[in-house]
Amino acid sequence: MLIENFITFFARKENSRYLQFSPSASLLLPPKEDDVPILLYLHVPFCEELCPYCSFHRVLFQKSLAQDYFSALRQEIKLYKELGYDFKGVYVGGGTPTVLIDELTTTLELVKKIFSVNEISVETNPNHLNKNNLKVLKDIGVNRLSVGVQSFDNRLLKAMERYHKYGSGAEVAERLKQTQGIFDTLNVDMIFNFPLQTPAILERDLSTLLELGVDQITYYPLMVASAAQESIEKKLGRVNYAREKTYYQIITSMLPPQYQPATAWCFSRSKAMIDEYVINFDEYVGAGSGAIGYLGGSAYANTFNLKEYIQIVKEGKLPITARRDFSIKEKARYEFLMKLFGLSIDLEKLKAKLGGNIYRYLGAEILFFLTIGGLKKQKNMLFLTPKGQYYWVIM
Repeated sequence: MLIENFITFFARKENSRYLQFSPSASLLLPPKEDDVPILLYLHVPFCEELCPYCSFHRVLFQKSLAQDYFSALRQEIKLYKELGYDFKGVYVGGGTPTVLIDELTTTLELVKKIFSVNEISVETNPNHLNKNNLKVLKDIGVNRLSVGVQSFDNRLLKAMERYHKYGSGAEVAERLKQTQGIFDTLNVDMIFNFPLQTPAILERDLSTLLELGVDQITYYPLMVASAAQESIEKKLGRVNYAREKTYYQIITSMLPPQYQPATAWCFSRSKAMIDEYVINFDEYVGAGSGAIGYLGGSAYANTFNLKEYIQIVKEGKLPITARRDFSIKEKARYEFLMKLFGLSIDLEKLKAKLGGNIYRYLGAEILFFLTIGGLKKQKNMLFLTPKGQYYWVIM
């Protein structure tokens, strides 16, 4: 437990430092690298219900505001085209991107028209899994649909305030059953270590997923941001991090061999597709309010204020309001953490990218994880061990 506590403390300290942007440090877009595949991340912050545990940028759905927002989002996308950008994939997250399906499809039609996109991943909620939405998403070219389920347990769903809006566990399972096979990849997002979640509840959830035979299962640990802590404790109870490892072991022990790890917390029955945009692509552009991008060793963030976002884009400007330029050491640590989240890293490629001796920047980290059994080295490759996969999950 001591090692886990140290890793969690170190990782959260590092991650919080990377997210310490300088307000208006530079309103210019960080330089892009030539010949580097870039993914376009689109953020749609609207939700019909605000779940008490969620710490992502989201607001309650208002139709007129959402329509104005989608219009601005399309304008921002056009600005990237004017700047010479091209994208190979698009990931639409939220929020609930499918809250206005017609606006979403119009946006994706634009993306496909002006960019070389061949992979499209969209997040949604169970109540949007109807025949019309599924047909529209399939026809527009969505390859991967990711459904936020979190749990099939009715008591948990009620405590999460999802039961009334999204249906009972049995109803959600039936919708997933009807969706399976429509897209190349159907992913189901789940959460473990809810305060009210017992090992038996977790095991029943896993059994339901295995009965459904979904293509991909992603199990996130409950991540409590300071802004959401009071709400979680009031509605769900106090989080017990001491049992996190036990719950993760239940997940990995119950999943059969055909569900192979695609990332530290994602398990796939087939070729893993766009599990996390920061893993499959070295660089990504963030469009939409609160979206974060990473280009040329710099991270940047768009304004979180929706009205400000819409106004800035209307003026023909990118809505970037904060930026952080990483030092070489910070770039090395970022690449180390992100690439290994995808289970492996090529040290020679990393050396070429950083232009120097990687052990100068990462020697202590590599030695530490090799020593505690979190990594194994084969020639120029580092691989996460099963123990290492858990360490990366709790980061």
